Amino acid sequence: MKLNQQLMPSKNSKSSNRHIVATTSTSVSGDASPSNSVSVSGEVSPSKNNQTEQVGQPKRDLAWQVASNLLVSFKYAWAGLRYGFGTQRNFRIHVAIGILAISLGIFLHLSPVEMSLIGITIGLVLAMELINTAIESVVDLTVKQTYHELAKIAKDCAAGAVLVSALAAILVAGSLLLPPLFALVVQSNLFSIFN
Repeated sequence: MKLNQQLMPSKNSKSSNRHIVATTSTSVSGDASPSNSVSVSGEVSPSKNNQTEQVGQPKRDLAWQVASNLLVSFKYAWAGLRYGFGTQRNFRIHVAIGILAISLGIFLHLSPVEMSLIGITIGLVLAMELINTAIESVVDLTVKQTYHELAKIAKDCAAGAVLVSALAAILVAGSLLLPPLFALVVQSNLFSIFN
């Protein structure tokens, strides 16, 4: 169904209560051809014989509000981090391992580039963990307390993405931290105890 551009509300329009509604009504008389009509109304009124869809910008009275400024956006992001840290055991484990890796890198005097690589991989793992939490929450919201095979696939794939990023982080941290750590152990003659 096509709508003329004239019927679309202007982006600069101050009225958020007006909607452009496209209605498709079918003939009850037994015709095989449906009759299409386009109407402009202030409210959407559902009808049994009409299939109604909104076109344009929807009214957002019951939707989550969009952040009004940058500070509010950071507040929402901080709330997400707090939720992830407070409720997700694996997120807390990743944070602890990340702090350990950064501390070990500082102790071993790694170069800034090597520390950056470790920091990027830690950030990747934590971001993937938060995305996994978001996907699990949305899937749980959608399927409620029922089992659905597609919900299982979505959750398993999100968890697999976290696993892949964690394995990559282990590879990066191992290749950057283990050689200087091993050299420090050899230099301090800790192996002479076993001889």
